[in-house]
Amino acid sequence: MKIIMAVIRPHRLQEVKEALSVIGVAGLTVTDVRGAGKQKGQVERYRGSEYSIDLLAKCKLEVATTDEQCEEAVQAIRKAAYTGEIGDGKIFILNLDDAMRIRTSERGEDSL
Repeated sequence: MKIIMAVIRPHRLQEVKEALSVIGVAGLTVTDVRGAGKQKGQVERYRGSEYSIDLLAKCKLEVATTDEQCEEAVQAIRKAAYTGEIGDGKIFILNLDDAMRIRTSERGEDSL
């Protein structure tokens, strides 16, 4: 099993959720986060004054998948989150040793 963590632009979240739904991925966790990477924030103007925003709003997705479904899910996220501009985000893929569904005590891939 794998866990996919993706940090994406907030306005691309709906497209990513729809793309994952199309390939049969039903469960995901979404967290509103702030971060900085190569984009290095942005400069905003408010009432004639300039100020710098160091940490930009992003969404972090966590999706647990089977090994077989992992690459398809990664490509679905990548295509749906892509704008071609700096700051599109990152996808991290980690091994998932075990998982358990609390309600039924199912373990491993059965819990997904």
